[in-house]
Amino acid sequence: MRLGINLGYWGAGMDGDNLAVAQEADRLGYDVCWAAEAYGSDVPTVLAWVAAQTESIDVGSAIMQIPARQPAMTAMTAATLDSLSGGRFRLGIGVSGPQVSEGWYGVKFDKPLARTREYVEIVRRAMSRERLSYEGEHWTLPLPDGPGKPIKLTVHPQREHIPLYIAAIGPKNLEQTGEIADGALLIFPSADHLEDTAVKHLRAGREKAGKTMEGFDVCPTLPLAVGEDVGGLADMFRPYTALYVGGMGSRKQNFYNKLAQRMGYEKEAAEIQDKYLSGDKSGAAAAVPHDLIDRTTLLGPVERIAERMQAYAAAGVTTLTLAPAGFTLDERIAALRAGTEALERSGLAA
Repeated sequence: MRLGINLGYWGAGMDGDNLAVAQEADRLGYDVCWAAEAYGSDVPTVLAWVAAQTESIDVGSAIMQIPARQPAMTAMTAATLDSLSGGRFRLGIGVSGPQVSEGWYGVKFDKPLARTREYVEIVRRAMSRERLSYEGEHWTLPLPDGPGKPIKLTVHPQREHIPLYIAAIGPKNLEQTGEIADGALLIFPSADHLEDTAVKHLRAGREKAGKTMEGFDVCPTLPLAVGEDVGGLADMFRPYTALYVGGMGSRKQNFYNKLAQRMGYEKEAAEIQDKYLSGDKSGAAAAVPHDLIDRTTLLGPVERIAERMQAYAAAGVTTLTLAPAGFTLDERIAALRAGTEALERSGLAA
């Protein structure tokens, strides 16, 4: 099993520290450094900045939002980043959510699976440097009855095949991801539930495409905090868990709330959402069960984290992405180093 890091959103107050974390992860031999975008910083700019100041670690978008860019632009950006980084770019994409898609980008959040499938087909076709033409429900290239003509990408990516990941949560999206992508970006993954909530759906998609799970990257992100007081460490992530389970999306459409329900927390997920959407964010955080936090993070001393890493590897994880927590840069760097130590103790280091 390989290790990655996730720097999250730029502009959250730790930007200078994030670069230092990425550089330390590069020095320690971490495999990939992911960064995210929502409606603040854009991820390609951040990744270009990180790639320019690191040596060997891959840089990946987790995610580049589908409603933010035409697929041909995503192909251009991927090819450019791969070329500039010396073949170190991984393209992660996702549909975002209805509030961001429609409120920020003005793009209707409809038929997300069909839209994603067409998007991937166009991006792959463009990155292969064939002349781009496509006829689908959501995109037609070139536009008919106009001056447009099939055009070929002029940039040569460093590699013939840039790895393409999809952020997926729901069963249908996971199955399609297994079918059409090279990897899956997962969030709130519980090793105990991963087979039922994710891997079996990914496997079904791979089988539909006539493939096995061999070579497919199962890549969940887990917050990491090191110390003896597991309960105290878990409390650090109460607002984070409450935000996603309670407030990330609408009452009718919150993918993370549904995931918590599939993990067996139906009553708790409803309470967290009720409190969060009513404005009681502290009450929502207090309502998050300790067990839910503990199952979806890596907490405790190095020995405990090593045991949890073994459980994730047994569940099918191939790249474990860590989000090292801490109030200072030194604490985040220490957590990063503890992650490397835990992987070595687990016996899973490549």
